[in-house]
Amino acid sequence: EVVHFSGLGFLIFKLQSKKNCAGLSLRTQELTALFLAVRLYCSFMMEYDIHTLLDLLTLAASLWAIYIVRFQLKSTYQADLDSVKVIFVVAPCVFLAIIAKPGTSHFIVHRFLWALCVYLEAVSVFPQLRMMQNSKIVERFTAHYVFALGLARFLSCAHWVLQILDGDSFLLTAFWRGLWPVMVLLSEIVQTAILADFCYYYVKSYVSDGTGVVRLPSGIV
Repeated sequence: EVVHFSGLGFLIFKLQSKKNCAGLSLRTQELTALFLAVRLYCSFMMEYDIHTLLDLLTLAASLWAIYIVRFQLKSTYQADLDSVKVIFVVAPCVFLAIIAKPGTSHFIVHRFLWALCVYLEAVSVFPQLRMMQNSKIVERFTAHYVFALGLARFLSCAHWVLQILDGDSFLLTAFWRGLWPVMVLLSEIVQTAILADFCYYYVKSYVSDGTGVVRLPSGIV
């Protein structure tokens, strides 16, 4: 979560210093703000720990980025390249949240919302990846932001995998207690996988030419 927040810091620095939001997906920022807002509400109702503070900071950064793109830098926003419809991302997540949600003793609406934010987080970066595929070339600060998202997801996925490998008995037995634990792990894997290609080309751009300008081939998304 700290890595995710740092990535947003790179992004806001770019927006403030370059006065240009070309290449940035407003749809991804809106989806990010949506899942963070839902998760923040669930954290207040169900957890109330350090994640609550981290989510609050990241949500504030996301909302600030949305404000800058919508109002201060609207003329540089490439709406024609940001072509993914939010409803096509949100609707499948709502469906999944209805059929697979935590089996805890919390109020059913809270369990539904918690599942929804997990699924939304897994696919929230898709509009950004699709936009970069449309433009083919990704400038440095946007690339830093998306790489930070990829690194954050890799660390999150590794956290759960390492707990299982270390013999966490609760996690080992949880997979036999319903669909929800399996869907959580699949969500982590899906989000890590859809960012893996970009992270490869991001690292390659520094190793091969040192420019940090990422050039994407066709078919990455």
